[in-house]
Amino acid sequence: MEFAKRLQPLQSNVFADMDRAKATALAAGREIIDLSLGSSDLPAQAHVIEAIAQSLHDPSTHGYLLFHGTQGFRQAAANWYENKFGIKVDPETEVLPLIGSQEGTAHLPLAILNPGDFALLLDPGYPSHVGGVYLASGQIYPMPLLAENNFLPVLSDIPAPVLAQSRMMVLSYPHNPTAAIAPLAFFQEAVAFCQQHNIVLVHDFPYVDLVFPEAGVWEQNIPHSQSLVPSILQADPDKSISIEFFTLSKSYNMGGFRIGYAIGNAELIRALRQVKAAVDFNQYRGILNGAIAALTGPQIGVEKAVATFRQRRNTFISALHRIGWHVPTPQATMYIWAQLPPAWSQNSREFCTRLVEKTGVAASPGAGFGKSGEGYVRFALVHEPPVLETAVERITEFL
Repeated sequence: MEFAKRLQPLQSNVFADMDRAKATALAAGREIIDLSLGSSDLPAQAHVIEAIAQSLHDPSTHGYLLFHGTQGFRQAAANWYENKFGIKVDPETEVLPLIGSQEGTAHLPLAILNPGDFALLLDPGYPSHVGGVYLASGQIYPMPLLAENNFLPVLSDIPAPVLAQSRMMVLSYPHNPTAAIAPLAFFQEAVAFCQQHNIVLVHDFPYVDLVFPEAGVWEQNIPHSQSLVPSILQADPDKSISIEFFTLSKSYNMGGFRIGYAIGNAELIRALRQVKAAVDFNQYRGILNGAIAALTGPQIGVEKAVATFRQRRNTFISALHRIGWHVPTPQATMYIWAQLPPAWSQNSREFCTRLVEKTGVAASPGAGFGKSGEGYVRFALVHEPPVLETAVERITEFL
């Protein structure tokens, strides 16, 4: 049987590779401590679950849900966004519900790219950003993220011939996998750059709330409802070329519910809506009711998640430092981006495969996120501190 050539670049990805390695270790009798996948182990809040539960008993929620039936969710998203960033949003033309932000980053290239067009992607970066471009028959120009540049791309390094064929740039800060944060000044530079070259600017924004302020920030009376990191639309308040994706997976621990949204330029929202209409309807209305409860209800769950991941970060970093593996302390996300010891600096895939094989500790190889990720490993902080301590003990034995 012959398949489309566009599938060839999708033969493997970092998560599928590690899933096979974990299965092999499990079959060999290893107890797995899985730090490879950024799926929060924290529960959704009770008022969110209750909103969904109540919907189950309402027969009117059991049918197909078309765009106009999502108005309540779109309004809640627009209000949430305005409260957090001070940007006015039209829920009718500038918001689109998504099955997680990954749907947006994977489908938007179909609306923007013609075969052969370039997408400018972060390297390392999240795998679905790559997959969507390949499915649209586009080309990828990787923008290297280096520690000496604070893991920000150097836009002036992009060759002119590539820019002439470029139609979209994808950013994502706080960043997965490096955990880097981008200042508003960088976003302003990126907006001006994309405006100059007629490029759509896409920002994947799942970790907006998982930011760990320095001591004293909350004492300065910054409300929890306000963001400590910028939105791309604060650099493009007219929404001239920008679209942003948000998911409730991280802030509200709703990963399995698959709910997020796109927000931004009305033409881009309309184009993405056209693609979505050809692929699916929307989620079950009860999930949207749960999402509305999350966005409009008490935010104590978000605050608890931030405190939890801050504690786990501190535990894991301290344990690594005690064994002589010195890595920077991240200021955001649920990840540790660790430069590998010299003996493994050019083979992160083998390091992670051997690590889970010998110890049961699963991590993600930096090379799985892009060429510039080689020499690093990503640990996801998705277990309680005692388990993280045990994981580092096993890593010590391995090293």
